[in-house]
Amino acid sequence: MIWLYLLAALILINSGYYLLFLRYTASKAPMVVRAKDYPVSVIVCAKNEADNLKRHIPLWLEQDYTDFELIIIDDASYDGTKEVIESFEAQDPRVVLVTVTNNEAFWSNKKYSLTLGIKKASHQRLLFTDADCKPASPNWIRSMTNSLNDETSLVLGYGAYQKLPGFLNTLIRYETLSTAVQYFSYAKAGMPYMGVGRNLSYTSKLFYQQSGFMAHMNIRSGDDDLFVNQAATSGNTSIQDAADSFTISIPKTSWKEWSMQKRRHITTAKHYKPSHRFLLGLYYLSNIGFWIVAALALLLADWRLAVGLIGIRLLLQLITTWKAAKRLNEIGIWPFTPFLELVLVCFQFVIYLSNSISKPKSWK
Repeated sequence: MIWLYLLAALILINSGYYLLFLRYTASKAPMVVRAKDYPVSVIVCAKNEADNLKRHIPLWLEQDYTDFELIIIDDASYDGTKEVIESFEAQDPRVVLVTVTNNEAFWSNKKYSLTLGIKKASHQRLLFTDADCKPASPNWIRSMTNSLNDETSLVLGYGAYQKLPGFLNTLIRYETLSTAVQYFSYAKAGMPYMGVGRNLSYTSKLFYQQSGFMAHMNIRSGDDDLFVNQAATSGNTSIQDAADSFTISIPKTSWKEWSMQKRRHITTAKHYKPSHRFLLGLYYLSNIGFWIVAALALLLADWRLAVGLIGIRLLLQLITTWKAAKRLNEIGIWPFTPFLELVLVCFQFVIYLSNSISKPKSWK
């Protein structure tokens, strides 16, 4: 019976998290109200992104917004990135080039490069995305910056990944959906802890109040989530997940590339606030523990009771994921949620082991 009790305890913990997520997914999506187009600085840091910039600069410039500048930072590229930016800069006065050269102190440090871009910005409202991201609609700038004001100085957005054939792409989109549900739910509950640089906005006032990235400049990654973890509060943070506010990124197409990307991301989590580390760690441990104990309960206890308990947990998980997938336009993923979660928790365990052996490389 001990395995059934342990299984029930893990399911109870899981259920607490799912109820937290349902508080977000069952709420009304924020509306995008067309108000005055306050000046906005869109900031993109690009390192060896010539091809992506050729595709995406026209899309950024086609935004249905009357007053914005597009600051693109050439972060010591060697593939023609600077030349691509210069060509658009010559055609459109909204395009502003910031050039970064490598030096001993800040070799390939994205935070340093972003700081130079922010200092170059002419406007108080800042909107960030990556060179491999395209806006999902012409209203992206308005959607992501409309709620910035004296009280709300940080807005968390959703950075989706392009749908492509193959299991890896499905897993990447599931992981992205799952992560977004968590940081949106925590923010909705007054505990914002992270955001993604693919789609994030905040004010320059907030940036300077926090002394920029200085608190974690020595950490290779975290220009997005560590800054949010440091600066976000229940009073100054809002979420925006209307479809017009999405960005769509080009996903990794090989397991090696994706694992390197996740290794860099995971290294930042240990620098979160202790309460956030505890809640996120408990969520992961309860998930991986559920699968282990569920298998043991089926083998070593009354399998009929074990099946009933497992069924309750999976049903709650499927309902939560269905609501989230519907809200974030990933509806094709939810029927495979249990299998995708199992693969993901195993993959994350391998990543943790890899990071304990060797440190991942810098952002590019």
